[in-house]
Amino acid sequence: MSDAPRELRYVRATRVLHVVFADGATCDLPAEYLRVESPSAEVQGHGAEQKKIIAGRMHVGIIGIDPVGNYAVKITFDDLHDTGLYTWSYLRELADQHDTRWQDYLNALEMRGLSRGPVGRDQAR
Repeated sequence: MSDAPRELRYVRATRVLHVVFADGATCDLPAEYLRVESPSAEVQGHGAEQKKIIAGRMHVGIIGIDPVGNYAVKITFDDLHDTGLYTWSYLRELADQHDTRWQDYLNALEMRGLSRGPVGRDQAR
């Protein structure tokens, strides 16, 4: 498992979690991306074929980041989702696979006729 990040800093104005990994690599993970890729069973299901597509989270923010032992953080979003632990290795995976995962998410929304914007509003995808 990866070492703990050197820094986790949430920038509320841009809704981005800035991460500096133990090896010095850095990334900015948007709250929306973290929310729709939550490691919780509610989102991931119990296998790849069960993953749920979470729409309408364009404006989601983070209201809490709590350490869990020496291996993870629990993130609480302002839509009150707070299940699933973001291990250091999962955060690194999200960083390394950001472009691919994000495009897959956008494609899945489009295929289902869903939007990133709040339900009932015609917002950018």
